[in-house]
Amino acid sequence: MENTLRSRFGWRGLGLGLLILAPLFYLMFVYGEPIPQDSSYHIFADTRTCLGLDNFGNVASNLGFLLAGATGALWCLRNPGTQAVRSWTTFFLGVALVFFGSGYYHSRPGDDSLVWDRLPITVAFMGVFSALLSEHLGKELERRLLVTALAVGIASVFLWKITGDLRVYLWVQVTPLLAICYVIAIYPGRYTHRHYLLVGVGFYALAKVAEYYDNGVYALSSAAISGHSLKHLVAAAAPFCIYLMLKRRAPIEIPGDRELVKS
Repeated sequence: MENTLRSRFGWRGLGLGLLILAPLFYLMFVYGEPIPQDSSYHIFADTRTCLGLDNFGNVASNLGFLLAGATGALWCLRNPGTQAVRSWTTFFLGVALVFFGSGYYHSRPGDDSLVWDRLPITVAFMGVFSALLSEHLGKELERRLLVTALAVGIASVFLWKITGDLRVYLWVQVTPLLAICYVIAIYPGRYTHRHYLLVGVGFYALAKVAEYYDNGVYALSSAAISGHSLKHLVAAAAPFCIYLMLKRRAPIEIPGDRELVKS
């Protein structure tokens, strides 16, 4: 047992801890300046009204989050023996709630409504972060990891709203993505189909590119779709990749660490 714990929290765990804390240290003490919310963030290329909804394209394009989140959450409910099932369920519920939070924000863009967009997104990020760490560091850590991650994530949204400083919120967004890449690269696989996580990260990265070129995509598509609406559609593919991973994966036997691969 001591050897197992040492392997979990040895150099790999130290590297993971540094990877998690280093961006926060940089933002708070090296960069050292508050990062305000850009007022132009609320300006979108496609502002057309349809069926009585302002910014219809940016509102309706969130439907993919509801479908992917509900599909994943139902799978978790039907497979309660899955390792880190609390965290995975939290992740998918957060994704499903993005449909409501993001839809509300895009119907009336502003800092006040943006809070309700960012809260479910943060819940989803913290859910996948907790699931990933508890699967590789030990299932007995899941409850504490999940509660702590959710508390920090939700606090980061309200900290931004109160202070106008995005630094901690940005850290909360970046950390799970870094952790996914690190765990896949450094930790031995405990389940098959881990590459689905990287595919999901890839979809998320493509979604951010589409968001950046909001006006360009809108013009290039002859106003058929904006970059921001495309961002929602592409980003929703990321949680669907995680659902497919959970559905298709199987445990990998790791000598001397058998208790971690049980479902």
